[in-house]
Amino acid sequence: MNAPTCFSLTTTDHVAHLVMNRPGELNTMHPTFWRELDELLTQIHREGTARALVISSTGKHFSAGMSLQTFAGAIQMDDQSPEGRAAIFDLLTDMQATFTKIENLRIPVICAIQGGCIGGAVDMVTAACIRYASADAFFCIQEINIGMVADVGTLQRLPKLMPFAVVKEMAYTGRRLPAARALAYGLVNEVFDTAEATLAAALQCAKEIAAKPPVAIWGTKQAVTYARDHSVEDSLRQMGWLQGAVWSNAHVREAIAAMKDQRAGDFTPLTRLQPFTTLG
Repeated sequence: MNAPTCFSLTTTDHVAHLVMNRPGELNTMHPTFWRELDELLTQIHREGTARALVISSTGKHFSAGMSLQTFAGAIQMDDQSPEGRAAIFDLLTDMQATFTKIENLRIPVICAIQGGCIGGAVDMVTAACIRYASADAFFCIQEINIGMVADVGTLQRLPKLMPFAVVKEMAYTGRRLPAARALAYGLVNEVFDTAEATLAAALQCAKEIAAKPPVAIWGTKQAVTYARDHSVEDSLRQMGWLQGAVWSNAHVREAIAAMKDQRAGDFTPLTRLQPFTTLG
């Protein structure tokens, strides 16, 4: 892909760091943002070199969500015909798929959130594994305030993360949920005094994850995501098949030896993925 305009991406010691870098526009989301995010997530997923991903932002707010100009320009929502309304469904499915890539990424994803996490940004962070927030952070399901239903994942994922009644309150009123209450409800893992401290904590967590066997982390993410939406019995059965697929005596021995020797473990990276369409 061409050099992104909405993001910067760096990888250090197997930790990928994706930064939203349009603070002057409050890191709002428009078609270019969506396209670049989708391409960057696909790149990280396929390469297999990163073992954890941190998503952070710049400026006063993490993201103000969907750019309102998008609705007046780039995206035309035709509500005058059944064909047009069917196209709305297909458009939303495509947009939803990008944030689902965060959830389905082969590695854990940590969000470092400062200031406002508004509208589409809530859709985005709820697809991550771990959320850290600065003391000034707040979360807002903004869609109801502009006459629409949140439609890219918030209403589906947020009830899995915090009390259902609180989600309804946020979704119906469009009120802001401050960081302290988000912590109390379990939406965020920890709150820090500053944005800098929040990012440092996210990167430290990612560094710790990156020190583990990548395939064991992959298996753990598969298991906990599956268990969220399935019964204990089904999840235990899936766990048996999963453990049988990824178990490595060598990784276990190396992890134990590394702990005893107080050194970094030496583990096999995830395999680089090659798109099926490029094979042959």
